[in-house]
Amino acid sequence: MPLPTSPVIRRARLGAELRQLRRQEMLTLEQVCERLGWASTSKLSRIELGQSRPDLADVLDLLDVYRVTAAKRDALIVIGRDAATSGGWWRALGEMGERQRTYAELEAGAASIVDWQPVVVPGLLQTAAYARLRIVAGRLIDSTVDVEGDVRARLIRHGVLRRADPPRYTAVLAEAACERGDTPVRVWREQLRRLVNLTNLANVTIRLLPRGRVPDGGVQPLTPYSCYSFPDPADPRTVMLEALTTDVRLVAPTDVERYERLTGRLLDAALTQEETAAALGVRLAS
Repeated sequence: MPLPTSPVIRRARLGAELRQLRRQEMLTLEQVCERLGWASTSKLSRIELGQSRPDLADVLDLLDVYRVTAAKRDALIVIGRDAATSGGWWRALGEMGERQRTYAELEAGAASIVDWQPVVVPGLLQTAAYARLRIVAGRLIDSTVDVEGDVRARLIRHGVLRRADPPRYTAVLAEAACERGDTPVRVWREQLRRLVNLTNLANVTIRLLPRGRVPDGGVQPLTPYSCYSFPDPADPRTVMLEALTTDVRLVAPTDVERYERLTGRLLDAALTQEETAAALGVRLAS
């Protein structure tokens, strides 16, 4: 069975590989575009930065210009096809907003996912009703949000945890993320039941960080983040930082390693999976 792939990561890798090949040939963006008859350098620049879904014919033309040998060429063609993926369940991405689509593409090809959430339940664990409340709240900032479209898209994303070859998923939740707040009782109890049920999946780990437990070094990040690794070790491990209006993607090894170390400290301070399930059960029974 072929390894699952993440189009957004394959685009980033393809772009980096093509940029390196161009530089090895000592060609400028302008020189390559002139040889290919492309109207401007923006098209090539976006491909190299992994910002656009490449046409495979364009990738083949670039490999010709860079005189890529057979073995390397075949490997890059595979990456190019993954980067251009538009079939299968990807058709469902059409109604997702740009931010949610990025997360869906990362999740689809991940071998492991780690979420840190200091305030709310992570998207992959949310019920439809809880997700709807969060998305409606987001409309106060962005009135163009399609609430029902975003809810449907989030539920589609949930399928990654139950597919035949699911990623290893770990959620570290600050205690505040597991408190009811102003969430309606019915919605909150349904959400708690979902969390408890998900702890029964072999590939899912949920760890609660109680209030007052301080990770080693005293650092508890206030910003939600997600860490992704992929089946192909050459695909860059990635961290997504969640901000108010946009998200930041980090792929530099030094940045990723810092967040991995931080995650390790959070996990060391958190309750075990069994303790977490028990604590959630107590909340559900109250």
